Amino acid sequence: MPKREAQNQLALKPTSQPAVAPAPMVADAISAQQSVATGMIAPASPPAGPPNRAGIDQPTDTERYADLAPNPVIAAAETPVSTFSIDVDTGAYSNARRFLDQGQLPPSDAVRIEEFINYFDYQYPTPDSVDQPFTVSTELAKAPWNADRWLLQVGLKGYEVPFAQLPASNLVFLLDVSGSMMEPNKLPLVKTALGMVVEQMRPQDTIAIVVYAGAAGLVLPATKGSDKATILASLAALEAGGSTNGGEGIQLAYQVAREQFVDGGVNRVILATDGDFNVGLVDQQDLEDLVTRERKSGIALTTLGFGQGNYNDEVAERLADLGNGNHAYIDSEREARKVLVKELGANLLTIAKDVKIQIEFNPAVVAEYRLIGYENRMLAREDFNNDAVDAGEIGAGHTVTALYELTPVGSQATRLPPLRYAANDQAKAAGNEIAFLKLRYKKPDQDQSRLIEQAVARPREIGAGSAQLQFAAAVAAFGEALRGGKYLDGYDYAAIAALAQAHLGRDPYGMNAELVELIGKAAAINGEAPAQIAVAK
Repeated sequence: MPKREAQNQLALKPTSQPAVAPAPMVADAISAQQSVATGMIAPASPPAGPPNRAGIDQPTDTERYADLAPNPVIAAAETPVSTFSIDVDTGAYSNARRFLDQGQLPPSDAVRIEEFINYFDYQYPTPDSVDQPFTVSTELAKAPWNADRWLLQVGLKGYEVPFAQLPASNLVFLLDVSGSMMEPNKLPLVKTALGMVVEQMRPQDTIAIVVYAGAAGLVLPATKGSDKATILASLAALEAGGSTNGGEGIQLAYQVAREQFVDGGVNRVILATDGDFNVGLVDQQDLEDLVTRERKSGIALTTLGFGQGNYNDEVAERLADLGNGNHAYIDSEREARKVLVKELGANLLTIAKDVKIQIEFNPAVVAEYRLIGYENRMLAREDFNNDAVDAGEIGAGHTVTALYELTPVGSQATRLPPLRYAANDQAKAAGNEIAFLKLRYKKPDQDQSRLIEQAVARPREIGAGSAQLQFAAAVAAFGEALRGGKYLDGYDYAAIAALAQAHLGRDPYGMNAELVELIGKAAAINGEAPAQIAVAK
């Protein structure tokens, strides 16, 4: 994330919001904007919305998550190569926090461990040249839950661009104002969150607002960032009501973005919704095809999830992946400041696209390996060299972390039984190398990938590792525990909390300390005695 410490310190402090008069219903709000939204597309009157459900707990079984089976243990002698796309999404962690704060364990399919790990900052070396947009770091240590296994940490760090130096931004807010958005943690929080973005806009930036419910409408045409009062008034006037047609809304949002396209700038649609897209009017494949086409034309898509009850995590994450964007879940004003103030530059400016990692493990040293997380980002081996295969993006200042659990040759901790007909002697590979790492990426305006290669050397001694590797291990273990703890060898919530507490590191915003609190909540919900650990302030 960009190191704008002084600005970040201010950004994460609570900010007072201006008093807002009661907003009219959606159709009236759009009508009221006609004096500023000349040439707008007028919506049809939306049908009556459902009864006001604000304050009523919604059943969590209507929420939708993609099926997610954990990555298996793989024998290096049989399949030495592992290939995956990077991922900078963080929505799974804040969504799990919402469940835990409400006294529930999140569904196992909602726990994407790579998003837990990448929610936090890691201090990897910073690139010193824009010619190579990020650095690649590796570290090897013993696994905290089993000293007979190792953890390999792979870390990327993108070069940082001060927010003031970002190219001009053409942003289109696409806002769900359907009846399902009535709850306080939905549309009211959307307006507060996006108001934070507006406050940071510069004169060279523009913001347009498109809404969708029973029909789609342009509330505000592209307006300069210097005219904050007009943009904020348009946000404040919105209210929820009607059924959802996300398809029509997203088509209109892309049309507005194309009309204001900035060559060499940031062109992005920011979709804020509870994910309730489908009322029988939207074909999912058509929607995905549209997002893919617009991505290729240079318009990215970011999705922000809000609320509970009918939250469609699967669609929100899928569209962000297809749109060369990122997905975050906003459960509070504090999370909004993290994503839309502290990390805004990283979430707007893409510095590398289609980033793929391929690791070949040395079977003379590594008996087994398992990638922790990234289950829905796995690629076929041949996809690594295929520039037509889409992969993840990294933004300015972003960090990306991946963890592999390794079982060394000769360890008593192997999980896979030996094969009857396997060769008795190990491959004659260099014994001082653990693995060979390859990384491919493209510059944002290019279609041909570039290659980075480096060997992962075996250190003379393998110890506990750095504090940040230990903290990342605690985050990964927390995610594993929430998914049942199959690979933790009995390592419980108390041990995970102690590991995190001992390696909090620099924590100016309290995010690391909050992890320990959430681990304690999970332990209590799970019927375990939560660790009695004083969280450092």
